[in-house]
Amino acid sequence: MADGTFTQTEIDEDDEHGSKERVILKYFLKEWKLVKSILDGIVANGGIVDPSNVSKIRSVMDMYQEQGQLLEPYLESIITPLMLIVRSKTIELGATSDEILEVVKPLCIIIYSVVTVCGYKTVTKFFPHQVSDLELAVSLLEKCHHATAMSSLRQESTGEMETKCVILLWLSILVLIPFDISSVDTSIANCNHHDVLEPSPLVSTLVGFSKDYLSSAGPMRRIAGLLLSRLLTRPDMPKAFSSFIEWTHEVLSSVIDDVLYHFRLLGVVEALAAIFKAGSRKVLLDVVLTTWNDISVLIKSTAAARSPLLRKILMKLTQRIGLTCLPHRPPSWHYVGRKISLGENVPTNISVKNDSCNNGQDGDTCTDIQRCSEEEDDMDVPEIIEEIIELLLSGLRDTDTVVRWSAAKGIGRITARLTASLSDEILSSLLELFSPGEGDGSWHGGCLALAELARRGLLLPNSLPKVVPVIVKALHYDVRRGPHSVGSHVRDAAAYVCWAFGRAYSHSDMKGILEQLTPHLLTVACYDREVNCRRAAAAAFQENVGRQGSFPHGIDIVNTADYFSLSSRVNSYLHVAVTIAQYKEYLHPFVEELLSNKISHWDKGLRELAAQALSALAKYELEYFADVVLERLIPCTLSSDLCMRHGATLAAGEVVLSLHKCGFLLPIEKQKSVSGIVPAIEKARLYRGKGGEIMRSSVSRLIECTSLAHIFLPAKIKRSLLDTLNENVKHPNAQIQGSAVEALKHFVPAYVSATDEVANEIMSKYLDLLDDPNVAARRGSALAIGILPFEFLATRWRAVLRKLCSSCMVQDNPDDRDAEARVNAVRGLLSVCGTLTAAREHSVFHNMEEDMSLYLSIKNEVMRTLFKALDDYCVDNRGDVGSWVREAAIDGLEKCTYILCERESVGLTRIIPGVEYLSKASDGDLVTTYQTLSLFDESIATDLIGGLLKQAVEKIDKIREMAGKILQRILYNCNIFVPCIPHREKLVEIVPNDADLNWAVPSFSYPRFVYLLQFGCYSKFVLSGLVISIGGLQDSLRKVSVAALLDYLQISETDKCEIRSAREYMLSTDLLWVFHQYKKCDRVVIPSLKTIEILFSKKIFLSMEAHIQDFGSGILDSLAVELKGSKDFSKLYTGISVLGYITSVQEPINSRAFSQLLSFLGHRYPKIRKACADQVYLVLLQNENLVAEEKMDKALEILAETCWDGDLEEAKHQRVQLYEMACLETGVLGKISNRESDKRDGEKRVPADENESYSSLVDSTGF
Repeated sequence: MADGTFTQTEIDEDDEHGSKERVILKYFLKEWKLVKSILDGIVANGGIVDPSNVSKIRSVMDMYQEQGQLLEPYLESIITPLMLIVRSKTIELGATSDEILEVVKPLCIIIYSVVTVCGYKTVTKFFPHQVSDLELAVSLLEKCHHATAMSSLRQESTGEMETKCVILLWLSILVLIPFDISSVDTSIANCNHHDVLEPSPLVSTLVGFSKDYLSSAGPMRRIAGLLLSRLLTRPDMPKAFSSFIEWTHEVLSSVIDDVLYHFRLLGVVEALAAIFKAGSRKVLLDVVLTTWNDISVLIKSTAAARSPLLRKILMKLTQRIGLTCLPHRPPSWHYVGRKISLGENVPTNISVKNDSCNNGQDGDTCTDIQRCSEEEDDMDVPEIIEEIIELLLSGLRDTDTVVRWSAAKGIGRITARLTASLSDEILSSLLELFSPGEGDGSWHGGCLALAELARRGLLLPNSLPKVVPVIVKALHYDVRRGPHSVGSHVRDAAAYVCWAFGRAYSHSDMKGILEQLTPHLLTVACYDREVNCRRAAAAAFQENVGRQGSFPHGIDIVNTADYFSLSSRVNSYLHVAVTIAQYKEYLHPFVEELLSNKISHWDKGLRELAAQALSALAKYELEYFADVVLERLIPCTLSSDLCMRHGATLAAGEVVLSLHKCGFLLPIEKQKSVSGIVPAIEKARLYRGKGGEIMRSSVSRLIECTSLAHIFLPAKIKRSLLDTLNENVKHPNAQIQGSAVEALKHFVPAYVSATDEVANEIMSKYLDLLDDPNVAARRGSALAIGILPFEFLATRWRAVLRKLCSSCMVQDNPDDRDAEARVNAVRGLLSVCGTLTAAREHSVFHNMEEDMSLYLSIKNEVMRTLFKALDDYCVDNRGDVGSWVREAAIDGLEKCTYILCERESVGLTRIIPGVEYLSKASDGDLVTTYQTLSLFDESIATDLIGGLLKQAVEKIDKIREMAGKILQRILYNCNIFVPCIPHREKLVEIVPNDADLNWAVPSFSYPRFVYLLQFGCYSKFVLSGLVISIGGLQDSLRKVSVAALLDYLQISETDKCEIRSAREYMLSTDLLWVFHQYKKCDRVVIPSLKTIEILFSKKIFLSMEAHIQDFGSGILDSLAVELKGSKDFSKLYTGISVLGYITSVQEPINSRAFSQLLSFLGHRYPKIRKACADQVYLVLLQNENLVAEEKMDKALEILAETCWDGDLEEAKHQRVQLYEMACLETGVLGKISNRESDKRDGEKRVPADENESYSSLVDSTGF
């Protein structure tokens, strides 16, 4: 706002228009140009001509909802001309005319939109306020009041509500005229019998309308209360005021269970609160008792219990009644921590100032307070004040924050008018809110009230020793409630109290207090679970550093624990807290907070984070952590509280590991204690019951940390820990399996020797588990084998690779299939290959034949297994679970490719003993031998790139992106060159070396990869994946893939037609290959049929006259196989449509297709017969050569008039006639019918009712 102030100075000094234009250009930019042009048009036309201008201005104003202050310098330019138009049009047209509202409503919508952004107090300053406008505004309100609302919906508002609000706000300014209202009421001048004591008709009209609006559910209720408060508190309104109070008494006394009554109750209480704020004490004292009696009953009613808003307004009214009863008093005993004058704060002799602050402040303050207390002991406090304070104190316990906040402010305001002794009593009552038996609402309300007292100087320094311990407890308030906890709002409010302390008190009074608060504030700032509490505590610390000073390392800590660094809980725990803990004043408080509260927190994730945070602090004081911290953690691992033992187990492991990394060697006694944690947990049977799974994960992590730290373990405990990990490896929970496998990865090298019998037992056990019926055991054992060290794998690597390759395959028995087991098998296989090849210099592989055998096994077995895994499309109730296997296989193919290519670059033939014979071999034998020994040849490269391309054009975004990025890395790998890739130049052109390419976006990837259809080595791979996208259910993906394929097939005029024919021929050949390769596989066949249907509809394949017969014949052969006995409606519908397109080609293939199409007229499903009849009808209309011309009308009549979805025998009879008309043989139909009849006779009897089997089919297909 400094810029705004500077601009305002320019406005005062320079030309007004020029200065405002500069401000407008600075803040509004383009928006102001729009608003200015619209406003100029409104002023020029005397109103709004284009209704769309209203929504334009309102949308601009809505952009500044959170920065309304930016509009304030320009409100006069916006509000004044609009209100002048409202005023002038009302005078010109008359308030009673029907046209006036149509002119005023759009203007009021604009004005009210500004009010919602900037607030009514700022906007009403620019309303016209001539005395003559009062009657004009009342007349306009009356006209609007009696008008019928068109709609109550905000988005369809026609301006009734906005107009009423703006006129009521205008009247709230006009009723403040410094004249008797009766003197400006023209209706009195025409009446000779008006009673002077009675309200004028104008006032009666205003009060009547306002009473009606007090029952409104909208913003008119609050504005009407504002208008009444300003009108009825005028000196010339005693009669109207007393009448209104009587009416409010009736409303508050009545009890009606009605929605309208509830809103009226809210309006009446809000109006009374506004009156007690605006009225003079002399007038209000007469109605205090009546009003207090009414609200004291209302606050206990069910209406107040149901409405937080009503309770909030009642708190506001209660405190204002209390302020009315208490006279204004000079703040003689209030605490003043700082001088208001800058000159007094900056004396010439700074040392004198410091001495006076440190030595004289407390004594002077205490002396002044004591003297003032003696002078004010004789203060007469009304009895009602005690009841009011009691009500406000109960409001601090309310369940809603808004009520507690209002009550806290009321406590502060009323305490400011009491004596020091009475304020001590209120403080004592507030401190009772922090008793253990109180709820979180009481603690929160108490903190808010203490903050208000501190801000207003009502909490004296001699009371701080009683308050600070309570605030410290509130900073750590966290009460468990079932699966969650409450208390974040209490901690936030406690931080607010500390913030208020920093602003209210001088350094000399706060020095001892800050030493107590600072560690707790930083603890909350770093370790609180909620981000708002962390930021609140950091803000309070920053406020105290800036105002109080003398904090140890205060500026450095403020720079570290800023608003943004505390936004992440992980960053706060592991970075911010660690940085602050380097200062010795804060290390022990941080450790104590983690040990006492955070490792036993109800949130599992927070416990894990707290354990890591505790270990991160160990480097600052190693002996303390080894002696004190571990000594406290080890007994807690057997605690009856699940949260405590879980957190302690994790923390113990993390601390041990951290001490090891820092080079600290634990004493042997301490190592024994650590090694005995897991056996003690198992002995106590803490894996059972609730929390057993959580403890298994923590125990695995403890074993992992123990292994990394090389803690001494007796043989018995080694065996026990190994058994524990083996059990966890077989657990069905994936997280437990993962933590156990990670622990095994470090446990086995640390404590198990490859020459021991245990090593052979481990390997045999895990290999046997790969065939276990328990899927969890198969999952875990595959991962466990993958992490075993080289020494364990070296002697049995062939059996390991063979078993893992077998486990990657889909089981024949559907009940044995498990996608997670196959995924883990693929990952384990990759890990084993990596381990074996990384250590091939080991003595086992000094034999070059053994070395060659390993790499040839990876080439011939592992790579082929991964290629087969790319065809894993298994589906269960979770969806395409096979995609998990394909994803792992894609990653594995990349890694195995690099392994083979790296070894290939060395050259096998140069290192194989006895290779001299190759020089004597013939050329043919030499080529054959080289191909046999080559680790990465063109065949593998083609399958690799083709497999990736297939996945890159299928329907799952994640798989497409992964395949595209891996293809990119293979082509441009700088470290390992991948040879033998066919058409590398074209691939490099299609797949550029750009890391920012998004292969998951179909519109980017499909147009690129589809051009690989022209290369025979890749076309089948690409097409088999592309048809899945074209014929899939996702509409957006289908549109993009179809557009890409058609764009590939469309040849520009400059190109030769032979190119298009060649592409169509190659595509047709590949489609036939897809049908042959995936015969009876509906996952591919149905999308392929839909693809052919789309291509036929786009006139594709019709231009290749030489090959259309072969293509059509191949499609008909495939359809005969695929549609026979099919129960899939989508497949049948698509097949019939394709048959219809094939009948449009030339002889003789069209007759065969037509014969095949007619056969479906006798299908067992009525819907299929009906669809086929429609297709045959269209075919006959488009092709006149299928049926003789003289028989065409008869054939069309049969097709149109036969009820094909009716009786089956009738349909078959009509089908025979159509066969005869088309001169087609019917003998085939008879044979088929006889075979079906014989088959039915040999089987069990089926339902005679054909519709019964059809309904069962519909039920089974989910229709």
